Amino acid sequence: MIQRKQLYFLCAAVVLFLTCFFLVSMRSQAAEKKEEYEFPVSGVAEVLDPSALSNDAPVEEEKELNINQKFENEKARMEKELAMANVQNALNIRAEADEKSEKVGYLYKDCGGTILERKDGWTKIKSGNVIGWAKDEYLLFGEEAKAMAEDVGNWIVTLDVSAVRVRKEPSMDAEIYGLLAYDDSVEFIDEVNNSWISVDYNDEVGYVNTDFINVKFHIDEGETMEVIKVREQEEAERKRKANRGAVSADADETRLLGALIYCEAGNQPYEGKLGVGAVVMNRVRSGAYPNTIHAVIYASGQFTPAMTGKVARAYEGNVPEACLQAAQAAINGETTIGDATHFRRAGKHDGYVIGDHVFW
Repeated sequence: MIQRKQLYFLCAAVVLFLTCFFLVSMRSQAAEKKEEYEFPVSGVAEVLDPSALSNDAPVEEEKELNINQKFENEKARMEKELAMANVQNALNIRAEADEKSEKVGYLYKDCGGTILERKDGWTKIKSGNVIGWAKDEYLLFGEEAKAMAEDVGNWIVTLDVSAVRVRKEPSMDAEIYGLLAYDDSVEFIDEVNNSWISVDYNDEVGYVNTDFINVKFHIDEGETMEVIKVREQEEAERKRKANRGAVSADADETRLLGALIYCEAGNQPYEGKLGVGAVVMNRVRSGAYPNTIHAVIYASGQFTPAMTGKVARAYEGNVPEACLQAAQAAINGETTIGDATHFRRAGKHDGYVIGDHVFW
């Protein structure tokens, strides 16, 4: 009797051991399979080698809409929600539906935005960071807006999943260019079939499976007054410092220009020194003044230090290195004052103010 009980417990132990072993083994295999197929949620384009991914890996379950339905849905949204600027240059966007209201931005030709509200011949739209009101007479709506948008805009492909492979051919067996991560977008080129579309991938034609993507239409957007102001300031700064082109000059002319800079701006910052040199060189290039450095500096009634002999004395003496450096830079076409040809002590004229001088 005792032997039977011992045998019974032994068999039960064996069965329990085999069951536990089987369960652990299955969990391990499942974990390995999941690890092989699962995409990281973020940084996928940086941490994954595209060639290491299985072609059979299920990125995400298939979406209900096919690619044609996605395009049609976006076109329907455009016809319902899109407004396009119908102007030759720019359309004022105002804070309120009133012509006297403050301008908050511009909607340029061929730009559009999403309709937020309409009333009394005005439409409130959102275009990029611009939100405000525009007069209906300068906007297109509905089918007209959609037609203009399709003429000037382009289709963009976005992702419904964490990552998608971009292939060299429209086939699951094709080589892989790389990966698109969730936040990426690429320009749509063409629909190959119900399963594949072609996209612009780093200036190459790549192919993406349509199960995992979405599409939206991109049009140019308006600008806020704040953005416009910054851009105009940057453009003015660029023009102020844009190279004017080198002028041939020998060592004596370089030293003469350095001597004038020393006399006029020896105690000014380097930008001010370069500004004085640039005034001389702008005159040399202009056609309205003599065409040599010596002739410009010694032109009658122009530079007081030249007329009083101070420049000549500085030329024969010690011209500081910073002044010679500014002279050479001006001769090479560098400038801090654009095409200005005059300067004086700041305070009585509009222009570029550098140190104690204003240039115009």
